[in-house]
Amino acid sequence: MLSESQFAFLRSIDTPTACNLIEIVAPERRGAGYTTVHLHCPFPDLPPMVGFAKTVTMRARDKVGGPSYMAKRMDYLDYVAAEPRPSIAVIEDKDEPAGYGAFWGEVQTNVHKALGCLGTITNGSVRDIPQVAEGFQMLAGSIGPSHAYVHVEEFGIPVTIHGMAVNSGDLVHADRHGAVVVPADTVDALQAALDGLMKQEARIIAAAKSGKGVEAIKAAFRA
Repeated sequence: MLSESQFAFLRSIDTPTACNLIEIVAPERRGAGYTTVHLHCPFPDLPPMVGFAKTVTMRARDKVGGPSYMAKRMDYLDYVAAEPRPSIAVIEDKDEPAGYGAFWGEVQTNVHKALGCLGTITNGSVRDIPQVAEGFQMLAGSIGPSHAYVHVEEFGIPVTIHGMAVNSGDLVHADRHGAVVVPADTVDALQAALDGLMKQEARIIAAAKSGKGVEAIKAAFRA
């Protein structure tokens, strides 16, 4: 589990900065662990969300029902409500193409928010944008009108969302740019690296704005 100060640090930076810091402290992660395809973000002005992944697969093309499925739905709600929290629902839509029916809308966002969920990351679709629970962030492959026959298939299993592989319980950082899995044991190192990263970027940007030409910029990169 993370301390409140660690959460506060992660919430204070955007997702590109989180990626930059991970590259510094865990260079082997430079080319993996983040979304590589655009995700729609209906609420770009919401702050970054930082939480533990609740992993799910779903489909919406085929009908499903009966007592066994209702029991699975209840088990799924228990899974979402359980620790670790806060959580982010990471849902892989297994339909081809993904987004045939939306899992997320007014009802599901309010239910998941009540169970400690900050938002969702999905390759599937979302809907009911004006009615979504206040503060609930959504990063989605598409936006559509219908939920069709949407249903949970499995949960608590590995999923992949637009190139980002996620296990249940992984620490995830996400905002309007996309999402990245953060190695939980590196958070203190990420925070320690932030000052150096900011100074390096500020030095290069200042040189670029100085009007002193390419030699000043090259000197800033070398420093």
